Amino acid sequence: MIKEQEDIQEIIDGCKKDNRKAQEQLYRSYYRVMINLCLRYTKNEADAMEVLNTGFYKVYKNINRYDPGKASLYTWIRTIIINSCLDFIKSKQHDIPSQELADAEEVIIAPEVIQKMKATAILELVRQLPFTTQAVFNLYIIEGYNHKEIAQMLQISDGTSKWHLSEARKILKVMLQNSNKE
Repeated sequence: MIKEQEDIQEIIDGCKKDNRKAQEQLYRSYYRVMINLCLRYTKNEADAMEVLNTGFYKVYKNINRYDPGKASLYTWIRTIIINSCLDFIKSKQHDIPSQELADAEEVIIAPEVIQKMKATAILELVRQLPFTTQAVFNLYIIEGYNHKEIAQMLQISDGTSKWHLSEARKILKVMLQNSNKE
């Protein structure tokens, strides 16, 4: 990522002028962290690249709206990329069940099971979840959003968000148990 404030401002100014080199520099500077973010919300690398590129297109189109007084460039870009991930998921939401939970059932996964696995293996399991379930899991567990916020983002009810989180935990528990048997 870009470290120096002068460099950041020079790149932002270049992007505002549609300078391709500045856009490329911005993309390269944030590529690794943003592609990893996209990989958490998609099923495969091709989808992650599609979401990332759509997100950066939005970054370039809206760079004039960036206000350094409100957020860091990283935070601003990250927000756009997350919203692009959510847009992608909404386009795939045909798998949303109509079930709701008043209170999500707590599914306990033993810490020693998770400790034995590498981060990439855990990511692969999360990527096997249905799109919306995967999104709710990521937004709640990794990003720290609450169910009300997630419901607004995904245009679902709070109860449906809770159901998806509970479902994700159940599915992941079974997958973790199966992977440890192998």
